[in-house]
Amino acid sequence: MGIFTLVVKEEKLERALLFLISFSAGALMGGAFLHLLPEAAQEIQPEILFPAVLISFVFFFLVEKILCWRHCHKGKCKVHSFGWINLFGDSIHNFIDGLVIAGSFLTSLKLGLITSLAVALHEIPQEIGDFGVLLYSGFKKRKALIANFLVALTVVLGGLAGFFLSYQAQKMIPYLLPLAAGGFIYISASDLMPELRKEASLKKSLVSFGIFLGGILLMFLLKFVNHE
Repeated sequence: MGIFTLVVKEEKLERALLFLISFSAGALMGGAFLHLLPEAAQEIQPEILFPAVLISFVFFFLVEKILCWRHCHKGKCKVHSFGWINLFGDSIHNFIDGLVIAGSFLTSLKLGLITSLAVALHEIPQEIGDFGVLLYSGFKKRKALIANFLVALTVVLGGLAGFFLSYQAQKMIPYLLPLAAGGFIYISASDLMPELRKEASLKKSLVSFGIFLGGILLMFLLKFVNHE
């Protein structure tokens, strides 16, 4: 799906960027609060879970400070650090998905197929949003496509780890979920949503807010797909 963006003119892609960022911000928030945290809460006590999310949030803040925020100078833009942070957080999320898929297939073929479909329905809109984040952070289209694809392959690593280390992998998943959730919340709240506030046009602001809510709504609806 990302390949089709290579044939879209730069001007059209630039106009759509605000809406991609809006959707991504909503999808990241929805993914963290509606999927990752509820799943982690089933295995981790609240007094451990919420400090773990806070620690993850602070960790991603420090990572961004270490990588350093790069602004544009004289028309030459370097990649903003939150683009790399998004890739890092998404790789953790994809790795977890691989662990879950592997565990499902080890339980039964039917459950594995259903889980794979649910993960795909969950990931496709989020990856489209992540592509928008990478473009906004300064990645060129081709580089963003390749980076997103390579990060998506971490689901394969998670699947292999889950297959060969099935028992240990199941014990790891709850503790990886807060790390991914904290990263998604940080990226959405710290880097994406402030950019949405900068839009001066009331019409565009309302549309972007609606798309932001749409990202959350989609993650909410996918809860029922995952539940089934």
